[in-house]
This record gives sequence, structure tokens and C-alpha cells, in this order.
Amino acid sequence: MNATTTRGALLAALACVLVGGSFTANSVLGDYPYAGGQFLRYGLACLLLLPAAGTGAADRLRALTPRQWGRLALLAAVGMVGFNLAVLAAERTAEPAVPGVFVGCAPVVVAVLVPLLDGRGPQRTVLYGALLVAVGAFTVQGWGRTDSAGIAFSVCALAGEVGFAVLAVPVLRPLGPRLLSAVVCAVAALESAAIGPLVDGGGWLRRPDGVETAALLWQAAVVTVVGFVCWYMGMQRIGAERATLFSGLIPVAAACTAPLVGTGSYGLPQAAGSALVGAGVALGSGVLGRAGGERRSRERAFRGNGRPESQGVRVPERPE
Repeated sequence: MNATTTRGALLAALACVLVGGSFTANSVLGDYPYAGGQFLRYGLACLLLLPAAGTGAADRLRALTPRQWGRLALLAAVGMVGFNLAVLAAERTAEPAVPGVFVGCAPVVVAVLVPLLDGRGPQRTVLYGALLVAVGAFTVQGWGRTDSAGIAFSVCALAGEVGFAVLAVPVLRPLGPRLLSAVVCAVAALESAAIGPLVDGGGWLRRPDGVETAALLWQAAVVTVVGFVCWYMGMQRIGAERATLFSGLIPVAAACTAPLVGTGSYGLPQAAGSALVGAGVALGSGVLGRAGGERRSRERAFRGNGRPESQGVRVPERPE
């Protein structure tokens, strides 16, 4: 891996680990109104992100077309507000592992969908790596009790996870990771306020208690601000297909942090699943192939039959 792809992989991995760890925070927000929590989380995140949006942010926003604004609204509705709502709805009649298993299939869907949208075929190594990641995520979480409604909402959660990556691709270049994160957080906050009275009635927004405040601050400042920017910076460097491979780290991080608050245990299945996720990420991101290629190149150079070639990939400059 060159410096660009290595940094992109580390950023995507950090983002997914933060999201996985955020499930601990979610566990203490069960009694807080859903839409109100989303409004506070994304509204605060937007305020924190705006100062880091970079110079020329207003000009970049004015240059967006109505179609791009529509895509941003859809990204916030599907990949953020809708995703979280689908997970909560699924868990009403299904155990948490069920939507987790479906979401773990996101790398496979993205590995097929993104190339098709670009008019090309899926890359075999990325697809095989995505399948390993999906199997690993299933192994970490297992399967649980569910019904048809739980499965339907779990499929919606999968669509939200896929949309969070795929819908962002065309607007990532003109906006950059920081401004994109700020804009979608603002849109998600407005959408949450709009659905609040429909979902939770007149009590959709109330003053959180001390524990809820800490959880919301963690989700806004760390999971959303740091996580979103890292995710889109990583996706900018290695592409949506490879970045989504790292979403397999979400259940791994959740399984690792669950014992800290007494909501789960980390045993042999979780260890085996974590190993499968790691192998899938390494295969799909090209680490294994590049390592073998570099080794063969060094051997040819030593024998005088050739010289190592650069593995670098030129990445056009984009706003960050």
C-alpha cells in the first residue's frame, strides 16, 4: 500500500470502530425520544463541523445543483435518520443481532452496486473480501429471534448503510469530507425535527438527564464529527467499495466494548468472526495481493531480472 491508500484504510477503520463503540451509548438512550435525540445529535455535530468546513464553503454550496441537493437530502434521510429508525424498529420484534447481520452484508452490496453504477464489473478480490467480512460479521453476532417485521426493517437498515456510502460518492468531490459531513448533519437535523411530532408526538424533544446528555455529546462530538469526517476522508482515498469493507469492524468493536458495560461477552465465536473480518478486509483492500507482488518484485530485483514497480495510485486533489 502507498501512503494515500494506507491513510485511507486507517481513517475508514477508525470511523467504523467509533460507530461500533457507539452502541454502548445507544443503550442508555432507549427512553429518550428518537427524533429528538437525532435532532440534538446532528444539530450539535453540524455546529461543531462548520468552523472546519474550510475556505470557500459558501461558494461550494452555491455551486451545487438542485439534483445534488436532492441527493444530500436523500443521503441524510436514508443513510442517517432512516438507518437509525430502521434499526430501532427492527429491534422491537427482533434481537439486535438480526439487523446487525443484515448491515454486515453492506460490503457485498456495495462491492457489486458501485461498479455497476460506474458501468464496470465488480472486482473479484473486493467481492471475495466483502463475502468474508459478511461471514465474519455474522459469526461475531450470531442470529437471534425475529419475525417478518424484524426482517423487513433489517433490510431497510441494510439499505440505509449502503446509501450512506453510495449516495455520497457524487457529492464528495465538490464538497470534500468536512463540508459534506456538516451539510448532511444539518439536513438530518431538519428532517428529524420534521418527523419528530409524527413519531413521538408533542414530547419529541425534552431536556436530557445527565447520562443521556453524556451519551448525546459522545455521539455528536466523537461518533458523528470525528467518525463522519474520517469515513468520508477514507472513502475519498480508497473508494466506496474498499471503504465499506471496514464496516465489518462495527460489530467487532461492539462485541469488544460490550463486556465493559456488562451487556455482552467476548468469546470464541467473536474471536473467530473478528479474524474473518480482518482477513476479508486485508483481501478486499489489496493488502495481501500487494504484499505478494512487492515480495516477488524484490526477488526479481535481487536476481537482476527486473526491478520493483511503484504501487502508487494517483489521486486527484480534492477539497478536504
